[in-house]
Amino acid sequence: MSQKHLLLIVFILSISITSIPSSQSRLTTGYYSKSCPKFSEIIQNIVIDKQLNSPTTAAGTLRLFFHDCITNGCDASILISSNPFNKAERDTEINLSLPGDAFDVITRAKTKLEFECPGKVSCADILATATRDLVLMVGGPYYNVKLGRKDGLSSKSSLVEGKLPKPTMKMSQIYKLFSDKGFSIEEMVALSGAHTIGFSHCKEFANKIYGSKVDPTLNPRFADALRKACAKYKSDSTTSVFNDIMTPGKFDNMYFINLQRGLGLLESDRALFGVPSTKRFVQRFAANQTEFFRVFARSMEKLSILGGRTGEIRRRCDQFNSIKTEE
Repeated sequence: MSQKHLLLIVFILSISITSIPSSQSRLTTGYYSKSCPKFSEIIQNIVIDKQLNSPTTAAGTLRLFFHDCITNGCDASILISSNPFNKAERDTEINLSLPGDAFDVITRAKTKLEFECPGKVSCADILATATRDLVLMVGGPYYNVKLGRKDGLSSKSSLVEGKLPKPTMKMSQIYKLFSDKGFSIEEMVALSGAHTIGFSHCKEFANKIYGSKVDPTLNPRFADALRKACAKYKSDSTTSVFNDIMTPGKFDNMYFINLQRGLGLLESDRALFGVPSTKRFVQRFAANQTEFFRVFARSMEKLSILGGRTGEIRRRCDQFNSIKTEE
């Protein structure tokens, strides 16, 4: 082979290698095998301790992770606290109800990991891994979490609006939010199954259970029970009800079974059973938990690789390494 041919081959190979998107080549399940060998062990220990002491941590962290990823990618921008110069994502109205236990478990893990492997592990990777471990701990499926994310350099409340689904949205609007991120209807329904754990505040659905026109898609006895449970919601904004009244602390397919019985808590939940394109998946997941777990795991893997490829390794998860002054 001539030297010219050899140089040509090397040139072509170099183009091929550099043309591979860094987002595809950077994430790997063994990312911390050398730089922080105890990464998985530390997160598991923190997660177990926190969940046992605060049983709502799993649901809260799953919701925190979703709100982070679906907005602008999995870059831990949801964890940033606001400062006098910038109103961060977590202080947007829709994020104000994110529970403190979810933020706390990430802070605990970061503190321990900084002691063990200073400057090596991103908050985004901690959030992604803790979410998976917590889902597994409460009975959900295992799925792979690729690692190597960077923590985002921006967190602005103004960029959240219109990117997160709301209970009052039409199903077509909710699906557009998911489809814009590359998710199918089946995957959207599976991810909605995260509501099999956790709770919702009464103020989010009060207009559907009080007044002369109670939502007809609600089971009448369920609606009556909700009115009693939410009786003080106006004076106490923290009043809440479990999303799944049957097995609230277990990750299973009961959420979908409940939808078929008129026991969906939020309007957007019940709409899944009212629209033909989503109803068939509700029925399939209600009849087969294994199938629900399979699609949910695949969808979470897909969700977890959105964004998060550029940025920094924060020293603290709630602060950028340098103060941001933009708004």
